[in-house]
Amino acid sequence: MLYPHRNAFTPRQLSELLGDNDHFIVVDTRSAATFTEGFIPGSLFMGFDGPIIEWAVNLLPAGKKIVLITPAGKEEVCAGLLADAGFMNVAGYLEGGFEAWKDSGGAIDMIIDVDAGELAMDIPFDENLVVVDVRRPVEYADGHVQDALHIPLIDMKDPGNIAHLNERDNLYLYCAGGYRSVIAASLLKIQGYNNLRNVTGGWESIKHTKGITIVKDSSALN
Repeated sequence: MLYPHRNAFTPRQLSELLGDNDHFIVVDTRSAATFTEGFIPGSLFMGFDGPIIEWAVNLLPAGKKIVLITPAGKEEVCAGLLADAGFMNVAGYLEGGFEAWKDSGGAIDMIIDVDAGELAMDIPFDENLVVVDVRRPVEYADGHVQDALHIPLIDMKDPGNIAHLNERDNLYLYCAGGYRSVIAASLLKIQGYNNLRNVTGGWESIKHTKGITIVKDSSALN
């Protein structure tokens, strides 16, 4: 059982809770592929199937109570992982998960997934296309898409680090494999950026795709 102070919120209760309340944040721990297909607006993605603790410690805002959206039956496990990392502010979870929210008619947002082949086709023709690499500096230096902006995921917690992005640009985000890029996309959604594409398969797919120019920053590797 979940600890007594963790509530099982109905969709209506959660909607009322989030309506005019800046003290709560929804953390969605489903898989990246499931999250991009549909999520509660304003949710922060931190998939249960990836390094959730690492990114919770680095990115979750202090002082906010957490409401979890989890895979079926994983409410206690996800809450326990966060508690073990020092997050004792898990207020509860959405009863019935995202499916209950969708069935209730709640508002839904989504992120468009594209593969590396689609990115290769779009680069020459979309004048508003901006590629954003969210990997660590050493990963970026070892090889990246030519002209890609480098904004490490860990830096996206500070809105000042993404303020130079244009809301009208079509932002194509990638990381190594597609986990961090979805976290980044959810952060950008929260900040009001909507023209987003998540490159599935990330760098591992991009570097094997024809039509994408790859460059290195050798000086940063020395």
